[in-house]
Amino acid sequence: MAGHGIPHFQNDGGHRVIEIGVKEFMCTGASVPFDHPHVYLDMGDDNEKVCPYCSTLYRFDRTLKAEQTVPDGCVFHARAA
Repeated sequence: MAGHGIPHFQNDGGHRVIEIGVKEFMCTGASVPFDHPHVYLDMGDDNEKVCPYCSTLYRFDRTLKAEQTVPDGCVFHARAA
């Protein structure tokens, strides 16, 4: 899971909604060099959260694992420098 203790997600596809299996996570925006500051988001008692930087709507889906997203391919993977 990207070598992080908390899941990181990205939105390279410009999706309006990304479904995820966790309520605490980081949004990175998109892949480098198109990322934004990696921001920690916590849904708390809600099931949705909008990233204040890129406006991606993240929606909690309890049937997904921490490393799964709908649509596929939205997990951020750190690249070696």
